Amino acid sequence: MKNQKEMRTWLDDMNLDHPLVVAGPCSAETEEQVLKIAHELKDTDVNYFRAGIWKPRTRPGMFEGVGALGLKWLQKVKEETGMKTATEVANAAHVKLALEHDIDLLWIGARSTVSPFIVQEIADALDGTDKIVLVKNPVNPDLALWLGGVERLYTANIKNLGVIHRGFSTYEKTKYRNIPEWQLAIELQNKFPDLPLICDPSHITGKRDMILDVSQTALDLNFDGLMIETHFDPENAWSDAAQQVTPAALVQIMNDLKIRKESSKEAAYNNELNLLRAQIDVIDNSLIEALGKRMKVSDGIGKLKKTGNVSVLQTSRWNEILGKMILEGEQKGLSEEFVLRMFKAIHQESINHQEKILKN
Repeated sequence: MKNQKEMRTWLDDMNLDHPLVVAGPCSAETEEQVLKIAHELKDTDVNYFRAGIWKPRTRPGMFEGVGALGLKWLQKVKEETGMKTATEVANAAHVKLALEHDIDLLWIGARSTVSPFIVQEIADALDGTDKIVLVKNPVNPDLALWLGGVERLYTANIKNLGVIHRGFSTYEKTKYRNIPEWQLAIELQNKFPDLPLICDPSHITGKRDMILDVSQTALDLNFDGLMIETHFDPENAWSDAAQQVTPAALVQIMNDLKIRKESSKEAAYNNELNLLRAQIDVIDNSLIEALGKRMKVSDGIGKLKKTGNVSVLQTSRWNEILGKMILEGEQKGLSEEFVLRMFKAIHQESINHQEKILKN
């Protein structure tokens, strides 16, 4: 992806005075449902009306979408409201049908992004299209796999590209349906700053009452837009009922969001910011220094365990440390989730050091 500027033209050409908004129901259920939601979103900040036509589900027997019939409903949305349309595609057959029905924006879902074979099949079917194609992150936090999907599309002469951040699956219990792993999205932005980045707070949260907070975080991190699932009767939606909002709630969310400047030219602001950043740099250096010292102590423990023929993992000791650190972290204003993830990473690095010593 050498000429990244080509990717951004579709978003630049829209000349929006607000973040890009893609909204509509998780699933197209009936023609009446689709049209009712579209008409309620017609005169809002929504730029693309989305609806799931084919729904990849975890287990058989669940509602898997109405199929190609729903594409005709999306055509009616465009005819009656003038709104542009969007849907997910998971194979070449989906692409062919979506193009025949003049869908404006297509996205590749998280379950499809994990397979290079599927992405390549979709790329081949889309070869040379001027439609907008977005790639959702894979279900697992693998940046190379995510970018690989974009590169396959770019190689197929598809220039109107972008990505959707919908969070990552985890076995751990957290407040999110899919943990955001914001750092991964930030790394992607650093590598490809001109690649449009859309946040899907519906799938990150799994709960409608968290969508505003996650959307605000995304905008604070300079995301270009939001994809929010919207239904006139969320409680009775055929799929993902808990994470959909009403059109009225979506309007309120957009009104409540604060669009912050990326920077300021004011001297006082920049002087204070530079001072605070300098303090962070000093603290970060101290953290690296302290972690280096900790690993040297771990090396010493590893040598001692090797001499005594003792196993690396001491579960009771680890649980004791973790419990203590969570309590101390809370006193310092650190969330339990952050403390857990940080100390698990430190513990794993310590184990790696000790195992290396035992093997040698």
